[in-house]
Amino acid sequence: MRLNNAELNNKAPWEKAGILLPQFDREAMIRATEQSPQWLHFGAGNIFRAFPAALQQSLLESGIEKTGIIVAEGYDGEIIDRAFVPYDNLSLAVTLKADGSIEKKVIASVAFSLRLDRREDFEKLRAIFRSPSLQMVSFTITEKGYSLEGRSGPFPDVAADFRQGPAAPQSYLGRLAGLCYERYRAGKLPLALVSMDNCSHNGDKLFQGLEPFVKHWVDQGLAERGFLDYIRNPAALSFPWTMIDKITPRPDEGVRKMLEAAGFTDTQGQVTAKNTYIAPFVNAEEAQYLVIEDAFPAGRPALERAGVIFAGRDTVNRVEKMKVCTCLNPLHTSLALFGCLLGYTTISAEMRDRDLVKLVEIIGYTEGLPVVVDPGVLSPKDFIDEVLRVRLPNPFMPDTPQRIATDTSQKIAIRFGETIKAYRSGGRRVADLKLIPLVLAAWLRYLLAIDDQGAPFTLSPDPLAPSLSAALSGISLGQKGPFHEKLEPILSDAAIFGLNLYQAGLGERIESLFEELIAGPGAVRKTLQRAVSQR
Repeated sequence: MRLNNAELNNKAPWEKAGILLPQFDREAMIRATEQSPQWLHFGAGNIFRAFPAALQQSLLESGIEKTGIIVAEGYDGEIIDRAFVPYDNLSLAVTLKADGSIEKKVIASVAFSLRLDRREDFEKLRAIFRSPSLQMVSFTITEKGYSLEGRSGPFPDVAADFRQGPAAPQSYLGRLAGLCYERYRAGKLPLALVSMDNCSHNGDKLFQGLEPFVKHWVDQGLAERGFLDYIRNPAALSFPWTMIDKITPRPDEGVRKMLEAAGFTDTQGQVTAKNTYIAPFVNAEEAQYLVIEDAFPAGRPALERAGVIFAGRDTVNRVEKMKVCTCLNPLHTSLALFGCLLGYTTISAEMRDRDLVKLVEIIGYTEGLPVVVDPGVLSPKDFIDEVLRVRLPNPFMPDTPQRIATDTSQKIAIRFGETIKAYRSGGRRVADLKLIPLVLAAWLRYLLAIDDQGAPFTLSPDPLAPSLSAALSGISLGQKGPFHEKLEPILSDAAIFGLNLYQAGLGERIESLFEELIAGPGAVRKTLQRAVSQR
């Protein structure tokens, strides 16, 4: 079996292999999407293929919606060329359930796939943005995708776009701003720009990444002054907040072999030049949550019929904080950092380690849960119970601490800093936090790229890893402290942690924990055991 339109016509082998085929007229869907596009998505990675694309497929199969999704990739165009176009924009979604059962389903809801950096594709995107039928543009481009500058100032392509205007932008968000200008000039048409990225107040981050382009262009006379009013008017252009949750690891070798044994031959995994792991299939867990602020000035697909929760902004904010600051993401990062240091290669294996289980239980239930505000639509206690009892221990999920450790510097403020802030503002004693400071110290220990046995390992990709590792250079396993001179510039950096950790009363404690963690081989395990036994 090969993954293309022609092969799907021969249903028998697919059915024999237990692979579910799309139950709708795909050609009619493509025609309808071409005539009246409603949903465009930026970010063609695994989370999109396993979640939003699958949601729209369920609506197509039930007859609720007639159009599919147009997907565009703006960071790594190889994804389009190597994971979409050769397979007629089809994907095979493999759901790995905690009870050991597996669901295999061909996802066929993507009508077209485009590259933002390809001239002819960008012209198609211009036309799509001018279409009155377009209702929503969604994004899974990762939190760093919304950044306009590094520590030395604006990125060169961003600075060039600021100067040159909307005619031929080169940066990701500059191109998006140019596309929005097309929609403005087509009649100030309404639209929802919906970030589905895993970061706090993601809609605001998208707006804050877009507005500077518009302001520069308007101030320099490169765009009409009304364009700035347009993007600032939520009745015209909305930026809803969302919370998304579905663990989608890289394509797994075990899943590949299982598919090949069933007769599916398009399984070859690839790594792009930008280090994106892709394959014709995507593997993911069963659990999934998507909560979206119901702010759609041009209408929207009926995604509530596919399990999406629509709510007000305050509710979305509480759900997002519950998940990102307490009930999942901090636990994931804690396991990732200690997993890399202790030589683990799967998250599920870590959940059979009593010390690590105790670590995340204390961080979740004891240190985090008391400052969570119940959002009403989801129970924080039930959510964290599912995370720790079902999702993370799932032995059939091939997720790795190395993947989760990616971009930790971009995530640590929201995953841990917000809880520290909540303690300070809520009248709680920051001194009662014992395990969160240990994880922050473990991150610094991780940046040395030496495991608990003294062997070197490769750090996961992170934009700040090179500079942070350089700042810690000269520190070696077994070396005696103090290390204040090297640690203070990092621990006081509110851009990393969300606050100055010395002012919060934790800087010195983290320094002390770091000294314990580098005392010698085995010190990470020894420090972890001591810390969890004292709670």
